[in-house]
Amino acid sequence: MQVKFNVDSRTAYAYTGGKAFDPALPCIVFIHGALNDHSVWALQSRYLAHHGFGVLAVDLPGHGCSDGPALESVEAMRDWIVALLAAAGVPRAALVGHSMGSLVALETAAALGERATRLVMVGTAFPMKVSPALLDTARNDPLKAIGMVNIYEHSSLAAKPSAPGPGAWLRGSANALKRMTFERYGAAHGGNLFVIDFAACDRYTSAQAAAAKLRCAVRFVLGASDAMTAPRDAAELARALKADVVMLAGGHSLMSEAPDGVLNAIAGFIKP
Repeated sequence: MQVKFNVDSRTAYAYTGGKAFDPALPCIVFIHGALNDHSVWALQSRYLAHHGFGVLAVDLPGHGCSDGPALESVEAMRDWIVALLAAAGVPRAALVGHSMGSLVALETAAALGERATRLVMVGTAFPMKVSPALLDTARNDPLKAIGMVNIYEHSSLAAKPSAPGPGAWLRGSANALKRMTFERYGAAHGGNLFVIDFAACDRYTSAQAAAAKLRCAVRFVLGASDAMTAPRDAAELARALKADVVMLAGGHSLMSEAPDGVLNAIAGFIKP
């Protein structure tokens, strides 16, 4: 099932995990990464929606079914999530984010203060710097850049089990989602969504300041073979946040390479 809200006079879309959204239930907000949408959380969001939670797996502006244009900073995405929660009538929420979305989740949890119940950061690092060569490729040959990221984010050709089921073509489906998201945005807005998203990660510098404002417990879920946000690059932030760290066998695309591991790490940490 889905729900749509009005945020800044534009449509904001969220997938609710197959159950009608009830703001009275303990709420979990799932935030996707660059060039992705809510569908990367399909297994985790659906399970938790059927086990006592109100789920909002959002499409950030310009991604999936949410109106654009895309937001060009992590802080702007934070403000959008805060506004969406207000529109949804949610008093308190747990935040779960992947990659770029993990930075947005961190900023949102800091902004919510006592209203943030838990924070889970999947495939995270700080600083989340992007290679200048990759950004240059994204400007000049974006489909090639998407192909490069698609290789970097997977630790194997066919992780098993994988989401949505054993034998799923991880690289093929991930490449198709990124290309579709990129091409739809270009057709609607004429901009380069790859550069917008990845540059937002590259520019973000406020994690330590956000960490100082947090009032909730934090868990990191990291891929031991992650070539995009290597676990060593998350260590300093994990210490600052006093985060519990769960290490899984997999790369950056953990929700598809290690779906049950990600689900268990979230469900075991967030209690209804």
